[in-house]
Amino acid sequence: MNATTNLAPAFELTHLHAQLGGALVLRDIHLRLPARCWTSIVGPNGAGKSTLLKVLAGLLSPHTGDVQLLGRPLHDWPRRERACTLSWLGQNESSADDLTVYDVVMLGRLPHQPWLSAPSANDHAAVEQALDDTQSWDWRHRCLGALSGGERQRVLLARALAVQAQVLLMDEPLANLDPPHQADWLRLVRVLVQRGHTVVSVLHEISLALHADQLLVLQAGRVMHFGPCAETTTHRALEQVFDHRIAIHPLAGQWVALPCL
Repeated sequence: MNATTNLAPAFELTHLHAQLGGALVLRDIHLRLPARCWTSIVGPNGAGKSTLLKVLAGLLSPHTGDVQLLGRPLHDWPRRERACTLSWLGQNESSADDLTVYDVVMLGRLPHQPWLSAPSANDHAAVEQALDDTQSWDWRHRCLGALSGGERQRVLLARALAVQAQVLLMDEPLANLDPPHQADWLRLVRVLVQRGHTVVSVLHEISLALHADQLLVLQAGRVMHFGPCAETTTHRALEQVFDHRIAIHPLAGQWVALPCL
């Protein structure tokens, strides 16, 4: 048994159904996501991956069912306390293009700041650390709108890191990142987990998702499998939901997903 299964859950979902536009997207989800590890959510297009992440973030209320964050009902968390505990990086995140990179990342510190107060020394230290972790420090005086897609994604990741939240939710965090910076992201997630954080990500890059501790496999709004990434049963579940058009193979001490031609 993977050691992470012995930890108290970061999230616990019970009898959860969720709708978008009146259509049922998530169906009868029962799930315990362990804390202090990295869980990656994968599945075919339309499986409900991003919808599930939004439910975990409190951005979408379930149609029925219950969501608990760290042992407390998600809806019982005061907004500021939840914003300090739970950090979010979504797809196609928008921010004011005329803001400097430094100011964009400082937005991640808002949950920690009293109303209309100037940033504290701790706020500045958190922003500097996040910019350094994402290799974005050299752009701190540039406007967000002047950056490339990959550079912008790293800044938005820095904003999420600056929250210093216990739990980080990331939807397609590798969008627009080249392979070296994808590798940097993997190393950063490992550091976060070592520091005691919980990371839940949605990834389309299956080979990169297989670096996680746990893999949550969705299909048609249902949980098809949840287990350690290294287990054969996890690999077979992945291959099945993709209609055996991919195969999982060992390569240089890692697992990779290769297309079946």
